[in-house]
Amino acid sequence: MNQTLHLQKLSVGTETVADLAAWQNTKRAQSSDGLPRHVTRMWPKRTDEVLQGGSMFWVIKGSILCRQEIIRFDEYQNADGIRRCAIVLNPELIRVAPTLKRPFQGWRYLKAADAPVDLPKGRETEEPLPASLNAALAEIGLL
Repeated sequence: MNQTLHLQKLSVGTETVADLAAWQNTKRAQSSDGLPRHVTRMWPKRTDEVLQGGSMFWVIKGSILCRQEIIRFDEYQNADGIRRCAIVLNPELIRVAPTLKRPFQGWRYLKAADAPVDLPKGRETEEPLPASLNAALAEIGLL
């Protein structure tokens, strides 16, 4: 029996969740039906598990700060002729409990049990703690 599996990805060049939302609102970051997408070279092998309610968890400035439901995977071919995977996302950015994450390349799988929880209603607009304070709290076991 398959279980839900998520993906995690660094949001390179993004300082805040609002920056990510602004980028995704550009035509360049959207699929033909206007949904936000992330184009990547590697196609996930475990798509069935990801498409059972999986989300893309975005790492911004060293912490996972938000997620978006993954709707589908589209084949994408740029002018260079190379086939890529377009991860098509629900436009809603859901804030999650900030979780420290070391840098990595590409995307990674994230088990549902290891995924940060959504922030409670009313806390979605709170600014995350500075990365250094977040790291110090995690180091002493408070996060």
